Order: sequence, then structure tokens, then C-alpha cells
Amino acid sequence: MHAKQYEITLPADYDMDVVRHRVATKGHLLDTCPGLGFKAYLMRERGVDGSPVNQYAPFYLWNTAEGLGSFLWGPGFQGLCEDFGRPVVQHWMVLGYEDGGAAGTRPVAALRHRRAVPDGVRTTDLAAELLAEARALTERDGAVGVVVAVDPRHWEAVTFSLWAADGAGGVAAADGELFQVLHCSTPELGRLARGRAW
Repeated sequence: MHAKQYEITLPADYDMDVVRHRVATKGHLLDTCPGLGFKAYLMRERGVDGSPVNQYAPFYLWNTAEGLGSFLWGPGFQGLCEDFGRPVVQHWMVLGYEDGGAAGTRPVAALRHRRAVPDGVRTTDLAAELLAEARALTERDGAVGVVVAVDPRHWEAVTFSLWAADGAGGVAAADGELFQVLHCSTPELGRLARGRAW
């Protein structure tokens, strides 16, 4: 599995209703995308939930490299580039995915926690720690699902979690970067491997 995300940071006075309208009119286009486990259409608003910026930052979890490739080299991503400029695409190798107790519920919030992996940390220990973190998060009220992944080029670990309305109140920006979920496309969510990804 492959996780990816791009962040489009917008001016402080940008009308974020433009982003909401974009997602409302185009978000459904990936609801049947082959190879896509899920795409969470994420947004942060300056001054809301502690966000310092206005940002559109979709997060994807792909079942297949072919699905990821067909999106990046296809008309969908090109359309985004034409509207906002080509963003840097962050990419992580997925170590695991877990359903939360609220799996199947529409997520309203997402939390991303990124951290550098220090030199000397054994990769086996890192994987075990991240997988245990994912399992622990899924036990919290309102957890929809949790992805843990690593970028081995920059040695950055990421934990990405989706939260339903009944648990989102317990998720705080102090735990990471907090996003609003405007829409979630889940064409192959049921085909994602649960637990360890290798």
C-alpha cells in the first residue's frame, strides 16, 4: 500500500468556500477509482482548530501502485495542477492500516502526526512501535481508521487517523495537525489489508 498527500497552502484571506465548492462538485469523481482504498479531502482554515494556515491537503491510501500512477499521470491531478500549480507530493510506504470502532462512519476530522526517525533506531523496532500506535488509536472513541507509514528517503514516520463526529471532540491539534474532512472517497476500502502490510 502507498500513502500520499499534497498540501496547497493558500493566502490568509483566501475564500475557503472555493475549496468547499471544488470538493462538493468534484469529490465524487474518485468514488469509483480503481486501486484507491480511500481519499480524504482535507482542509485547514486559518484560525480554526489552531490552524496557522489556509490549506487544501488531500490524503490518499492506495491499494495498488497502478492506481497511484494512473492518478498522478492522469487528468485528475493535471486539473489540480492547472488550478493551483503543481504541488510537492509526499509519499510514504505503508506499514499498516487498522479499522477503528467507528469504521464505516463518515469521518469529519483527520489528524496527521509526522516525526523524524532518529539515526540508530532499528527498523524492526520502528515498525513494531508504529503498528502498536495504530492499534492503540483505534481503541479511542470515534476512530474510523488509522494508517502508519514511513518515508525511507527522509526517514519520516507518519500516523494518519480519521475520526467520526462522536469522537472528533477528543482529538486535539496538540496531537498533530488537525484537518476538516470535506468528503471521503472509499472505492476499495474493503480491499485494504488490515494490520501489518507486509
